[in-house]
Amino acid sequence: MRGLAMGLPPRLALSVLAGRGPSCILGFGAATRKDWQARNRRGFSDFYMQPLPDSDSEESSTSWTPRNRSEPTRHIACKKSARNLVRDLLENQNPSRQLILECNPGPGILTGALLKAGARVIAFESEKTFIPHLESLRRNVDGELQVVHCDFFKMDPRYQEVVRPDVSSQTIFQNLGIKAVPWSAGIPIKVFGILPNKHERRLLWKILFDLYSCESIYRYGRVELNMFVSEKEFRKLLATPKRPDLYQVLGVLWQVACDIRFLHMEPWPSFSVYTENGHLEKSKHRESLNLLKQNLYLVRMTPRRTLFTENLSPLNYDIFFHLVKHCFGKRNAPIIHHLRSLTTVDPIKILRQIRKSPGDTAAKMYPQDFKRLFESIERSEDSVFKWIYDYCSEDMEL
Repeated sequence: MRGLAMGLPPRLALSVLAGRGPSCILGFGAATRKDWQARNRRGFSDFYMQPLPDSDSEESSTSWTPRNRSEPTRHIACKKSARNLVRDLLENQNPSRQLILECNPGPGILTGALLKAGARVIAFESEKTFIPHLESLRRNVDGELQVVHCDFFKMDPRYQEVVRPDVSSQTIFQNLGIKAVPWSAGIPIKVFGILPNKHERRLLWKILFDLYSCESIYRYGRVELNMFVSEKEFRKLLATPKRPDLYQVLGVLWQVACDIRFLHMEPWPSFSVYTENGHLEKSKHRESLNLLKQNLYLVRMTPRRTLFTENLSPLNYDIFFHLVKHCFGKRNAPIIHHLRSLTTVDPIKILRQIRKSPGDTAAKMYPQDFKRLFESIERSEDSVFKWIYDYCSEDMEL
């Protein structure tokens, strides 16, 4: 069973694609949207889900040496930074009513600060070495803490028919008592983490697919991400046509899906770096360590309440992805040329509806322009698509 329909437009609550990942759409033929919907592309299923059976010093002096890590990892080390993060995460809300999911907290500097503020925290820690200390933080604190031995960034792997319970968000969240809320409701969960440098871009793609398909953590509503990312990915996420050198498909799709807000930059000394032996100067991962010695940018990505409409949904988001990717394939070509390759709908009529000139290029279109373009085509009664969608977008380096 996929996704959550609560809060979506009535037509979208009827069915959802049951398979995982991109697929081939319509082959070389052409069909109306009505005909296409009648085809069982991946198999359809009901969209409604069934009920899911400390010291005061500014720097931490405690030394933690996790073993068997494949690459160096970063954790919050500065207690002043942790207090600032608590302010960012909790804002002016009642801490006891806000659920914070912390990814790989390590020695628990931020975890302790959140608990002292009275927050409800679920710590997803992949390294067993840290778990006893994290569990000990429950004592003498005002907040609530649950510790899960799991790597958040490896949950719900795509393209696997059977997902192990220890990496299944559905199983884990059920055990934690987390329940889904309507998409139209508020923010049920806030996630905090530091994206692993080695797989940063791939993870951004994976999470994006989960968001648009209402899978994984997004089964439970509009989950808000608060993530530290590298400067490189930060600038690409927020890029607009004013920065053509940074403006790419991934940023367009994220900006359509979420309200992205830059919170602050954190210098790299605020983070501790742990390697297999705990000694940076003797680590075999010198190249990785150089990458880790970079300032990180904290961004908040809040899914838009209005993301899903009658014309853009978990049912057809992959077509929208293909449209944007196709347009960026030749970003300086007139958009009308792309439309003639993608659809038999009158491109002049479509461009007039979204108030764009036939000579405009993809490089000059803002993220919301792409959404309006797609929805205009979808609204057309004779919308006929003739593209082939046989690539894996998660692997695109765009």
